[in-house]
Amino acid sequence: MRVLHRWAIGLLLAILVPASAALAAPPERKPDLADMVAGTYEGDIISDARGSSKSGVTITVVRTGKNLVEISCDCTRIPKVQIPLERAMDAILAGSGPHVFLIELQRDPRRLSLTIDDASLSVAKQ
Repeated sequence: MRVLHRWAIGLLLAILVPASAALAAPPERKPDLADMVAGTYEGDIISDARGSSKSGVTITVVRTGKNLVEISCDCTRIPKVQIPLERAMDAILAGSGPHVFLIELQRDPRRLSLTIDDASLSVAKQ
């Protein structure tokens, strides 16, 4: 009888412990496009309707929501913007809005082409 009692307690613990751990852990989020492109990029402002080109700029891309990123730049000329992302064939691009965001996954997945506020940038992920 004692052996059966220990066996039943062991079985009960084996069932309850993993179940309670699963309840305590937050559900794992599936990575999205914003996760894929988040990071630091360095490169150049290659054309600017309001000023001259500039080398050595740093762009920071931060995930702020599902398929949504915030772009900031160390150059004060480039404003901070949020861009929704979508995937079209082998590219990740801006889903809407006035800004251009383009990563061609087959050609060079580290290269980001941006146009923000009439300034075009070509940057590479570091």
